Amino acid sequence: MATGQPLLAFLIVLTVLVFVHEWGHYIVARINGVRVEVFSVGFGPEIWGYNDKHGTRWKISWIPLGGYVKFFGDATEASTPDQSLIEMSEEEKAVSFHHKNLWQKSAIVFAGPAVNFLFAILIIAGMFFTYGRLVNLPEVGGVVEGGAAIEAGIEAGDHIISIDGDPVESFRDITTHLMLKVENDVTVVLLRDGKELTFDFELNVLESTNLLGEKTQIRQIGIYSNPEAREVIEYGLFGALWQATIETKNLTLDNLKGMKQILVGDRSPKELGGPISIARVAAITAEYGIVQFINFMALVSIGLGMINLFPIPMLDGGHLLYYGIEAVRRKKMSLAAQEFGFKIGAVVVLSLMIFVFYNDIYKSLYPGG
Repeated sequence: MATGQPLLAFLIVLTVLVFVHEWGHYIVARINGVRVEVFSVGFGPEIWGYNDKHGTRWKISWIPLGGYVKFFGDATEASTPDQSLIEMSEEEKAVSFHHKNLWQKSAIVFAGPAVNFLFAILIIAGMFFTYGRLVNLPEVGGVVEGGAAIEAGIEAGDHIISIDGDPVESFRDITTHLMLKVENDVTVVLLRDGKELTFDFELNVLESTNLLGEKTQIRQIGIYSNPEAREVIEYGLFGALWQATIETKNLTLDNLKGMKQILVGDRSPKELGGPISIARVAAITAEYGIVQFINFMALVSIGLGMINLFPIPMLDGGHLLYYGIEAVRRKKMSLAAQEFGFKIGAVVVLSLMIFVFYNDIYKSLYPGG
């Protein structure tokens, strides 16, 4: 792999996704009559930029770890209110973000993550519409000698119905479920000769390596799919969009489940990756081809949309939290309270960034550790 390839792949992914995210804020703000002063991909000093006819400064900045849209009336890139709000004229208030009503501000803030999810849906829908969706039906093609399944009594030809109560429609459902499991015991319900059977047993836990060559533990039932029990489901335009929406929802829920497991201690926080991990995976998927690279971009877009909705001040979810409090109290939070919240949020976000950078560097230096 060329030395600069991970960086180039990372910059492509991040630039596209940051632009998509900020464009969501921008376009809904414009629809609601807000003056947008700056649209920046990246932070820090400007590399290149221009002013459009509406007075917005479009620019690319040196630090490629995000971006921002600065509205008229914002004091900072994080949309903290400017102290000059109370001194604005009626004409200025009409184009100020902070003078819009609660629902308009909520729509503008929510639009960024929403467009990230929509972008992922459109990518996945395009794949389904173009190539269809390959489904490996959950029919056991065979069992691994000495594996958990053969000891439990599972046989070739069995049709898996559910795992731990979760319905199974394809072998992919089995794989995803096992990836998110933190316990070794499992309950498998299957059909054999028209009869429903239940098996309770311990999974095999094997040491493996992931895409980046890092050591990891995987849980296995010890079965493999029947190559003859495969089908390609083809979709029309609306069918592809609907299935892509379901796929995006499931991926989001899986991400949230993994995050919850880390927060409660069921899974190691060392599994969290940051920009370096994204760059490395982006480079590997780019080597596999444009389709895999675009699919990876959809996954990152889902993650970006999800993280931005976390109720942490500085993030979009933190702004929405403020607006929720405002809706309940029926009055705005004080500027002092908002600024204090943003400071707390900045500490949380910065701490998380330092932690994932540390994880990335450690795993890059010691992939087998």
